[in-house]
Amino acid sequence: MTTTVERAPNDGHPAPWLAPAVLVLAVFYAVPVLDVARLAFSDATLIEPATGFSTQALRAILGNPALPQVLGTTVLFVAVNVLALQVAGLAIALLIVRGERRELPGMAAFRTLVLAAWVVPGIANGLIWQILFDEAPYGTLNSLLGYAGLGPVAWLSDPQMALVSAVIANLWQGTAFSMIVFYAARRGIDPTLYEVADLDGAGPVRTFRSITLPLMRRAIAVNTVLVSVQTLNTFDSILALTGGGPGRATEVLSLFTFNTVFYNLDLAGGSVLALMLFALGMALTLLIGWLNRGEARA
Repeated sequence: MTTTVERAPNDGHPAPWLAPAVLVLAVFYAVPVLDVARLAFSDATLIEPATGFSTQALRAILGNPALPQVLGTTVLFVAVNVLALQVAGLAIALLIVRGERRELPGMAAFRTLVLAAWVVPGIANGLIWQILFDEAPYGTLNSLLGYAGLGPVAWLSDPQMALVSAVIANLWQGTAFSMIVFYAARRGIDPTLYEVADLDGAGPVRTFRSITLPLMRRAIAVNTVLVSVQTLNTFDSILALTGGGPGRATEVLSLFTFNTVFYNLDLAGGSVLALMLFALGMALTLLIGWLNRGEARA
């Protein structure tokens, strides 16, 4: 006896299931973006509403002589952070998994210690590292360097070192997120593959190149998108650490947007910069997705 199961009219079609999620995203994301676009083509300030359509803010921002330096600093800050966050997060995740496999004590405490930095607010993170980078003789890091017989370092007053300091502060806080992504991906790999590799006499480097890295490429691609967008929008820790200085050495695009709106009271100009941030974030996401399209088909 055979039975026939009738399929629902929309069975197999994702549109009915995705429609509510798309509607929610449209309300919470698309509407604000459209409102920012409206403000970008107006003369609105933080204290006066828009009185009409205008391209003056767009022309003023594009003609701002500080914009090229800000964009260059942003690209450098994001590129260095994304690379460092990937390497540090992957290294810590593999270290924790290896320690857990060998049942070493303290792995849970170590994982918690790494995650603790992630929950620190950005402003607090900047203030913490401002204390550590204090250039006075009694500053934490300079005191340690003094004990080692090394001279003090101008962590925050030297333009190049100030950017390095901002990268270090962001790396300390953001590594935990990358570690979580890579830890979950590594734990999802079948242990049998590593047992077979051990039987074949494959060393750690060969195992990493032939098993771990290929099977974690999708996680690496996803994490690259997430940390790129997150780093691109980072401004609170830099605001507390250096304020964008010395000069404009650490003023990234997100901080430039903040300063334009809340210090210059230029809401229209800030909206133009916010659209730039949105466009850069979308471009990074699409670029990384395009570069990893082969992995998505696998």
